[in-house]
This record gives sequence, C-alpha cells and structure tokens, in this order.
Amino acid sequence: MKIVGIEAIPFAIPYKKPLKFASGEVHTADHVLVRVHTDEGLTGTAEAPPRPYTYGETQESIVAVIGKIFAPQLQGLTALEREVIHERLDRTVGNPTAKAAIDMALWDVMGQAAGLPVSGLLGGYTDRMRVSHMVGFAPTEQMVAEAERIRDTYGVTTFKVKVGRQPYTDDVAACWALREALGPDVDLYIDGNRGWSASESARALRELAPLGLTFAEELCPADDVLGRRWLVEQSTIPFIADESATRPAEVTRELLGGSATAISIKTARTGFTTSQRVLGLCQGLGVEVVMGNQIDGQIGTLCTVAFGAAHRHTSHHAGELSNFLDMSDDLLTEPLRIEDGTLRVREGAGLGLAIDPEKLARYRQDH
Repeated sequence: MKIVGIEAIPFAIPYKKPLKFASGEVHTADHVLVRVHTDEGLTGTAEAPPRPYTYGETQESIVAVIGKIFAPQLQGLTALEREVIHERLDRTVGNPTAKAAIDMALWDVMGQAAGLPVSGLLGGYTDRMRVSHMVGFAPTEQMVAEAERIRDTYGVTTFKVKVGRQPYTDDVAACWALREALGPDVDLYIDGNRGWSASESARALRELAPLGLTFAEELCPADDVLGRRWLVEQSTIPFIADESATRPAEVTRELLGGSATAISIKTARTGFTTSQRVLGLCQGLGVEVVMGNQIDGQIGTLCTVAFGAAHRHTSHHAGELSNFLDMSDDLLTEPLRIEDGTLRVREGAGLGLAIDPEKLARYRQDH
C-alpha cells in the first residue's frame, strides 16, 4: 500500500444561506477534496475545510502545501507508516486541516485494505451518534424558527447557539426565546467564538443560568489569559476549549492552566490519529469532550461520526453533525440522512464513501 500520489482538488458549493458567527461568516463551502492513491489501486478520500479566520488556511494554501510539500515527502511510504508520515508532516508548522485530511484519507485506505469500516478499526463502540445542530446569528424569531424546523424535521434535540454579538444582551434574549420555544427537555449550549470580553461573558452566564445550559464554549479569547481563567473559575457548567486547543499540547495547556474544563474534538483539524491522542489525554485528565464541526460538508461529517461513534467517551454527548444541511449540494453519491435525531456510521470498508464524478466536475475550481 505504498503512496504513489496525493491529489488536492479545490471545489466550491454555495450555502443555502450564510452561516454567521462572532469570528466570521461563510457563504460558500470553498473546500479541498484530498485523495491518497496507492500502488495497489486503493484510493483514500477526505476533505479539508479552509478556515482562515481560525487557522489561517485558505483553499489555495491547502492545495499548495499538499502539492508542493506534503505529497513529495510522503510518496513511497506505506499507509501503515503513520508515525513516519506524521513526523514528516510535523516538519511544517500549522496547516492543520491539510494534515488532518491526509491522515483520514490514509485511514480510509487501511480500512479498504482490511475490508473493515474505519469506525470499527478506531474502536467500534456504536453505529450512530445523536446530532447537535448549530444555530447561527439571525434575528431571534428566525433562530427560533430554524431550531423548531430542525427539531420537527429531523428529531434533533440538542442545539448549539452561536453567541458573541454586541450588545451581549441580544444573545441572552435569543437563548431565552429558544428555551421558551423548545421546552425544558432540549439540550442547549452556547459558543461565543471569542466574541465577548471575560466580564461580558460572566454577566451573560449569570443571566443565562436559569436556562440550564449544558456547556459554554470559547466565550472570550484564551489569549486574555487571566480574564479567561477568572471566567472559567466561576462557571458552573463545563467550559469548552475549541479553537484555542487545536493540538495535544494546547489541550494540556488550556486544561492544566485553568482556561477550560472540557474539549471540542474536530477531526477536520486533528484527523483520526491525533484526535485519538487528544481523546486519550482528555480521558486521562477526566474531562468531557464534544465532537465539534468545522462547518463540514458531508465528507467531513462522515469522518466526524465515524470517529465519534467509535469511542464511548465521544459518543456520550450529541455530535455537531448537521451543518451539511445548509449546503445546496454535496459530492457524495449517497447523501447522508439524519433520522430520529441520529446519524449512522456508513457501512462498508474504509469510510464507506463514494464521490459522484459529475458533481465533482461541476464544482471543482481547478479546470
């Protein structure tokens, strides 16, 4: 299973509506399809979602770093030489989603070669996950209407509410309206994408306390070191580090430094190999984890559920698995389906995905 080539194909699919949050907004899924080809004819597939406002990567930078640096360094290695592969990838700093996509595509190759699903190779704990849906910035009545539609259509009962606007009271009012409309049995948690100060975050948490929120995530910047610690110390609910904890070392610093008490794992930035290391670290330190979403398409979502369902610790909470619903199309021959509030792992060898060649031809940007 020697690597003979790695493709990085840029593609663009519009969203049905813009997704808005404190650190930016997204109108089009400008992603990169990554394919790892082997000498035995097996091809592993994953996708890399550029998020320049979070990691600094762009579609162009991902294509360039894979084509000019990573592919030449990895050619000739086998898919099983993961430690060597990561050693070579780590010679280059940053570029997390490019590295993660290569890693997941290699796991897809290994699953195909073994005739087994990747989720089974990773741990095989369950065959599905409960779904959490992200509610982005909009007028309050639109946020409520979207949440009710997702609940009624797909059976989803967990919602992540984007906050971080000014004044903070606008988001507090939206959360109260969501709780009133959805009732006490729905899980609600908030994600500020670093949009508030520590003092604004503290006021918001006090005013939201009666709602019984499950988590709070990245309400203020982790770089505000003392303010963040002060906020987390007084939080009565787990405080999730997401974009401030993108690598195992950052996870350690945020948790041991008192800047977080839970972690978001995103396969889009740590692949499967490093995500397992982050998961083991969190289990060893006794903190909760949530499977996050990098505004993934269906390919990325398939990878998230494959990892999340594979482990008991990651399947405990609902995973953020529904952002693909906001895309106008996708590349898979068989679309994902959320039923009864859950998303199932794909059956079949590897990741169980197949790319529609006509759709890829329609949306690719490198003609």
